Amino acid sequence: MPKYDQDIIQANDFVTALRLLTRLPVRGKPELSRGAQAAWAYPLVGALVGLIAALVASVALWLGLSPYLAAGLAVGTMIIVTGALHEDGLADSADGLWGGWDKDRRLEIMKDSRIGSYGVIALGLSLILRITALGTVFGLGHVFAPLIVASSLSRAGLPAMMSMMDPARSDGLSVSTGRPNARTAWTAVGIVAVLSLILAGGTGLLAAIAAALVTWTAAAIAIRKIGGQTGDILGAAQQLSELAVLMTLSVALA
Repeated sequence: MPKYDQDIIQANDFVTALRLLTRLPVRGKPELSRGAQAAWAYPLVGALVGLIAALVASVALWLGLSPYLAAGLAVGTMIIVTGALHEDGLADSADGLWGGWDKDRRLEIMKDSRIGSYGVIALGLSLILRITALGTVFGLGHVFAPLIVASSLSRAGLPAMMSMMDPARSDGLSVSTGRPNARTAWTAVGIVAVLSLILAGGTGLLAAIAAALVTWTAAAIAIRKIGGQTGDILGAAQQLSELAVLMTLSVALA
């Protein structure tokens, strides 16, 4: 790869991450893309997604909507901004991991664009629980910090999963993105740790522990059932981690 100024590379890493994880219109230099090595910026993209959702929720609350209606709008905003990328991964993972009897069949189901019973149930429960937890947090008077922390924390574990787990298939989004090195993964963790402590203090530490436990559990299940990770598995891990963070905050902030 040509040797560019490090500041330029880092700036383009954020753009690369934005292109992958959101539908936001961004400009950048594709020739400077470092692929998986841009994964350190995933938590920053998450923070931006959370910030946008928090702005929408704040307007909704200012207009007099209930905390739960504002929470529904916030979750809907995140889905629109990300193009339901992670929700799709959750649905496909639920269908594949629990709908197939062996690795090949599970991967085949996960690749199918159609959604099955497990996927519908997983999506429905996820949306209900996320909105309920977020509405509870809004009712306690917290808007910006919880959304930013949950959205960034839930993406911080993805580079680690990509780095430590083999791809479960020879093609797909995970393979095309590549495999980040350990330094990239730890940089993502360091960024989100500082961000969480600044925005949520000790409560942020509890949320980080919850996110780490859920990410580790999702990784363990994926290794057992399909032998590695896919883009769908990463999406599912993000969704479950975000839910865990929101539920933790709804209790810790009460």
